[in-house]
Amino acid sequence: MWVLFAFASAFFAGVTAILAKIGIKNVNSNVATAIRTIVILAFSWLMVFLTGADDGLAEVKARTLIFLVLSGFATGASWLCYFSALQLGDVNKVTPIDKSSTVMTMILALVILGEKITVYKLAGIILITVGTYMMITRKKTSEKTPSNISWIVYAFLAAVFASLTSILGKIGIENVNSNLGTAIRTIVVLIMAWILVFVTGSKSELKTIDRKSWLFIILSGVSTGLSWLCYYRALQTGEASIVVSIDKLSIVLTVAFSRIFLGERLTGKAFAGLILITAGTLTLLL
Repeated sequence: MWVLFAFASAFFAGVTAILAKIGIKNVNSNVATAIRTIVILAFSWLMVFLTGADDGLAEVKARTLIFLVLSGFATGASWLCYFSALQLGDVNKVTPIDKSSTVMTMILALVILGEKITVYKLAGIILITVGTYMMITRKKTSEKTPSNISWIVYAFLAAVFASLTSILGKIGIENVNSNLGTAIRTIVVLIMAWILVFVTGSKSELKTIDRKSWLFIILSGVSTGLSWLCYYRALQTGEASIVVSIDKLSIVLTVAFSRIFLGERLTGKAFAGLILITAGTLTLLL
């Protein structure tokens, strides 16, 4: 059953990237992240009460709470970096880098959680790594790709924090309902996101957001909430390295949607890289 939740997480994650790209086109990425987090927080706690998971709130141990909070900080940092990268770069280039967190997660899962790396997992890591490198190679004739490469830095930082999120989240939700764990983590992300908005003086930009941006930012928040709930439900009973790998298949949907809705095209080399990433991800399931 956890495999189905992992695939559902991948679907919603793929949709999220496109909705967010459209929503933050003319909006400060920090402000957009903060707004999305409100939606996700509301959605997360709604699920907690609907499933009766709030009964377990008083039973959350201090150690579990610490790791959930740390996971929340890592998530907040990953989001802020990811949406900064999306605002500056093409979706079909930012997403592959972000999804490279799979490799980092596997290494951390080996060291911290004691999960074994089989021959298949090693092969998958190699395919994903090579595929990611091929996909981020910039087209010489592209007019849309910005000359500023800061988006690459943001994308890699997003991947690093995403891998930490998976490991910390895995430890934190071992004895906690996944919906409740997600809701607790989201509180941390919300506080972190809004502190950054006020510190950077971005609060005034809330008044300049148009209706279309509001709509897509909110929809991306709902999609993220659904992805999260499925993801952490899968993590609760499945292996972290495999759950993360399935979740990263969202790149296929993201690339497809970016072509349909954003008009972003892949070069032959980038398409080959996408095939390698997909093949590597599927190899991890063997």
